[in-house]
Amino acid sequence: MSPISQARIEKFKQNRLGYFCFILFIILFIFSLAAELIANERPLLVKYEQHYYLPVFKTYPETTFGGVFETEADYRDPVVQHLIDEKGWAVWPILRYSPQTPNLDLAVPVPSPPTAENWLGTDDQGRDVLTRLLYGLRISLVFGLALTVFSSLIGIIVGAIQGYYGGWVDLIGQRIIEVWGGLPTLFIVMIFVSMFKPNVYWLFLIMLLFGWISLVGIVRAEFLRARHLDYVKAARGLGVNDWKIMFRHILPNVISSSLSQFPFILTANITALTALDFLGYGLPPDTASLGELLLQGKNNLNAPWLALSGFLSLALVLSLLIYIGEATRDAFDPRRQK
Repeated sequence: MSPISQARIEKFKQNRLGYFCFILFIILFIFSLAAELIANERPLLVKYEQHYYLPVFKTYPETTFGGVFETEADYRDPVVQHLIDEKGWAVWPILRYSPQTPNLDLAVPVPSPPTAENWLGTDDQGRDVLTRLLYGLRISLVFGLALTVFSSLIGIIVGAIQGYYGGWVDLIGQRIIEVWGGLPTLFIVMIFVSMFKPNVYWLFLIMLLFGWISLVGIVRAEFLRARHLDYVKAARGLGVNDWKIMFRHILPNVISSSLSQFPFILTANITALTALDFLGYGLPPDTASLGELLLQGKNNLNAPWLALSGFLSLALVLSLLIYIGEATRDAFDPRRQK
């Protein structure tokens, strides 16, 4: 690792709030990735007749545990639980619910308030809110990170080409970006999504189509400045290929300004996905997501735990990313380097 990179990392760590938010965000992200191990209607491990089974990773028929049906075992069924307990034991997750699993033992109408069984209550279909919040957080973070990475790559490539070649390439590129960036993105995405069957891959491609512009201006400006520097002129004089000059020599020196914007772009992408889900144009229906939880809160004002759970979780994630972005921006700012 270069001394400059080490200095930037140390500068980032000196921002106590940003560094704390980064650690907390990583913990939340890891917990969301391990959602099946925290909240699941299947046991993590089952021992039955001296054999071990992993229902959380593999499907087993009920006959495996002494039942009569060849279909997948329903581990929440008291009969199946009794069969397992007779000749073995089971280790359950903390939350014995999957995102689509309703609580059929509720004594009150749905949505039900928080209890010892459902820590954040249930939604209007009796599903555990905390479980859906955990799975929805994973979808939002993974989707947002993937969209941020791919859109940033496209933006960096386009900005590098514009800035390096300049002239008519830059002029035409800027006019296209001005027109493309001036379109009402949210409404166009809603129109495109409504034309196709709801699918996470289609939604990703449609949002990527309009999300790559963010970094173009920053990278373009850096390349316009760097292309006149001596080391670039020397590389040209030695006959080095333009693409090698752009991505091997110039890009490593200007990438810091792009990386400092990464948390802010991720924040915008998570917000956009949540807004689309809230409006009904996002992920497929019944998919656990933060936007769907907020929509349920709007439709069930008599159940404030729904709106509060969605709002507070979204506010926490976005706040963490904003503070991480500010700390990253300060760490990569050469004017702040000692």
